[in-house]
Amino acid sequence: MTRVLDRYFQIGQRGSTVGREVRGGVVTFLTMSYIVVLNPLILGFVPDSEGQFLGGGPGDGSNLPAIAAGTALVAGVLTILMGAVANFPLALATGLGLNAFVAVAIASQSTWADAMGLVVLEGVAILVLVLTGFRTAVFHAVPAQLKVAISVGIGLFIALIGFVDAGFVTRVPDAAQTTVPVQLGQTGQLAGWPVLVFAAGLVLLLALWVRRVRGAILIAIVATTVLALVVDAVLDLGARSADNPGGWALSVPHLDGFVDVPDLGTLGEVSLFGAFGSIGVVAALLLVFSLLLADFFDTMGTMTAIGAEAGLNDADGVPPHPERILVVDSVAAIAGGLGGVSSNTSYIESASGVGEGARTGLASVVTGLLFLLATFFTPVVRAIPSEAAVPALVLVGFLMMQQVTEIAWSDVEIALPAFLTIVLMPFTYSITVGIGAGFLAFLVVKVVVGKAREIHPLMVVVGALFVVYFAISPLTDWLT
Repeated sequence: MTRVLDRYFQIGQRGSTVGREVRGGVVTFLTMSYIVVLNPLILGFVPDSEGQFLGGGPGDGSNLPAIAAGTALVAGVLTILMGAVANFPLALATGLGLNAFVAVAIASQSTWADAMGLVVLEGVAILVLVLTGFRTAVFHAVPAQLKVAISVGIGLFIALIGFVDAGFVTRVPDAAQTTVPVQLGQTGQLAGWPVLVFAAGLVLLLALWVRRVRGAILIAIVATTVLALVVDAVLDLGARSADNPGGWALSVPHLDGFVDVPDLGTLGEVSLFGAFGSIGVVAALLLVFSLLLADFFDTMGTMTAIGAEAGLNDADGVPPHPERILVVDSVAAIAGGLGGVSSNTSYIESASGVGEGARTGLASVVTGLLFLLATFFTPVVRAIPSEAAVPALVLVGFLMMQQVTEIAWSDVEIALPAFLTIVLMPFTYSITVGIGAGFLAFLVVKVVVGKAREIHPLMVVVGALFVVYFAISPLTDWLT
């Protein structure tokens, strides 16, 4: 069996072992399993234009298990597909940010079935772009050092995600009237047991890592989860809220069972062209465009970063079989809409599994199987608090930051676009914004210094698309 796996996934050829791949797959699942809990919270309490809630019910939370089961099912199937078809250590699940956009900007003015129809159409459009070679051609047209900048920017971004999800860094209340938008802890100081649990997990992880302990990330996540369960059992902290700032961030580490029968009620609740009638053709097309552009470049940046961290990219910063990766990612968007859980996309948290040693698609298969199991074991998944999982993101952010030395900082023609790409990802909490700003800066600098002929034509096309993307709000108001 081991030989079969080694031949199919090229495990030995990529300098890995079956054991490393399994550990990497488990770590990736543990790091991103929060989506099974978080996606229902984002989608489940927003009524559509008819007052209906995704998954059915009165919006009192009884619909959340169905959304959780659908989220885990689609993530599991597509992540297995990524591993088996693309042989790349990349996991997929409902895209954060995209799901909020679907809930707030689309479902609120149509129906949930209409909103999921637009998600399916976005997936079909992006799949066509892959199959015609356009998406892959754009990826090859991006200068190698800009790809490095994307990886570094994502490293800073996921480190910030880790600190924010742990409550170590928070948004300042009523930030418009203060001098800074974020702060340490909830009040400018660290306080609360969940933050202490995160800090303990981070210290343990760093200690294990510098000591080169095999399985350091997995050991740290499991140990910190046990600590969190003990702390909550004694203190009963509850979920974080305005009235309970010392609570747990994304999920409460309370184990109230092991097995639950999955409710797959969200599957197939789709009206493909319903939104065109409810909100108008122009508005619907602009919403599809916004989803498409975010999905297009988020994945490009993510697969570049994962490939770089795993040492799989070639001299031009291109991972192996990029077209296969992009095809599966495009199908994931379609599957997310058909599953009624919003567009699925590649997850940068996959870098935690790469940090544990994953180099092949076997790790993705393991992650996908665990997501499928999670449809039955949602109580166990819910017991893993973000405070126990996100220390891995901080460590991986550091590892990805080390690539910054590959950028020629003395060459302003690439250094300035690289700088904007790197800093705007964490500063705007968006991979797409960072990539867009870097691309546009690259075009402007080349034109200003008289080197417009060096610009690849596809970079010009992409630059024009990003101009539309950044101006989408006034453009929508004008056209509608």
